[in-house]
Amino acid sequence: MGFIQEFKNFAMRGNVIDLAVGVIIGGAFGKIVSSLVSDVIMPPIGVLIGGVNFTDIAITLKAASVDAAGQVVPAVVLKLGSFIQTVFDFTVVAFVIFLMIRTINRISSKKAEEPAAATPPAPTKEEQLLTEIRDLLKEKN
Repeated sequence: MGFIQEFKNFAMRGNVIDLAVGVIIGGAFGKIVSSLVSDVIMPPIGVLIGGVNFTDIAITLKAASVDAAGQVVPAVVLKLGSFIQTVFDFTVVAFVIFLMIRTINRISSKKAEEPAAATPPAPTKEEQLLTEIRDLLKEKN
């Protein structure tokens, strides 16, 4: 089997394609949740804590300067606000995914229970015959 054919067989397996679709949808979902957090959730939180924008929180370790050659040396900054925003985004994404999986698991477990409780299996011909014999014996007694 040639290298190209082997790669084609690998790439066209169902689980590889499913994984690719999951990564693409996950990326798009991440963008939606990031927008939800930064555009909808964080502004009211910022107002509640006095108008502080988390992404602006930073600690400057070394100020910007100009070296001997006249080149600007950028400042060295710890962007704590950006980190807080990213952690908050992750927390919201993880919580939303947890809720989705929990809901899906509950729906699938209810579907699994419904058919068993809804309709018992039809009696076999032997069971029908035995039922008729039992009824006839009850009539004679």
